[in-house]
Amino acid sequence: MTGRVAGKVAFITGAARGQGRSHAVRLAEEGADIIAIDICRHIENTTKGSTPEDLAETADMVKALDRRIVTAEVDVRDYDALKAAVDSGAEQLGRLDIVVANAGIGTPGAPLDEMDEPKWQQMIDVNLTGVWKSVKAAVPHIKAGGRGGSVILTSSVGGLKAYPRVGHYVTAKHGVVGLMRTFAVELGQFSIRVNSVHPTHVSTELLLNESTYRTFRPDLENPGPDDMAPICQMFHMLPIPWVDAVDISNAVLFLACDESRYVTGVPLPIDAGSCLK
Repeated sequence: MTGRVAGKVAFITGAARGQGRSHAVRLAEEGADIIAIDICRHIENTTKGSTPEDLAETADMVKALDRRIVTAEVDVRDYDALKAAVDSGAEQLGRLDIVVANAGIGTPGAPLDEMDEPKWQQMIDVNLTGVWKSVKAAVPHIKAGGRGGSVILTSSVGGLKAYPRVGHYVTAKHGVVGLMRTFAVELGQFSIRVNSVHPTHVSTELLLNESTYRTFRPDLENPGPDDMAPICQMFHMLPIPWVDAVDISNAVLFLACDESRYVTGVPLPIDAGSCLK
């Protein structure tokens, strides 16, 4: 089956690399034009940030599929910049049908009673408030189209269960479920469906980096992915350490297309059975 989102326009945040890039390419493969944004710079306390070159590479990949793409360097914490980017993209591409609020960060954690306030606030600002602002900026265009649409929010397995020492992340991702359900209730009358995806470990730079290796294997001097894999596999029922970005993108595509036309308010795990543990 091809053309599952043909003729539609999707707004994707965090699209310079990782899951966001994968979502942009997968939706473009199925016929969508793309509005792609990313901060394209390093954010304090996080791993290596994306770059303008990363976002340009995403654009080239979409164009190679003979689809149109509009890009902008935007911080999801900046509502005015988000709105300007969506307004411009919708004007250039003629409509908006799909929102994929994917942008997010991971930062080193601590027990909640020991966590410093700036680190907590940064996580909430990006991973929760940034999702709200992204949808807020985009929804007026979907309403104006009068055709309905689909909004997909990226949460996490950490939005459905708790883990120690990352309470700021767990709290933000649980909050995304609240956003999803409330938006689903409020936007249903406009035939706008709202769902969330909940990935387990994903084989992108957010997981596969030196900081994470050392977090998982502090007992080793120079740990790498092969050292981390057995521990990650313990999180899952299926015998794998992590999933790939395209596995999340396939779920996003399903929720974006008419195959899920009556699916709304659903938190969808792509988790290799992690929620069963």
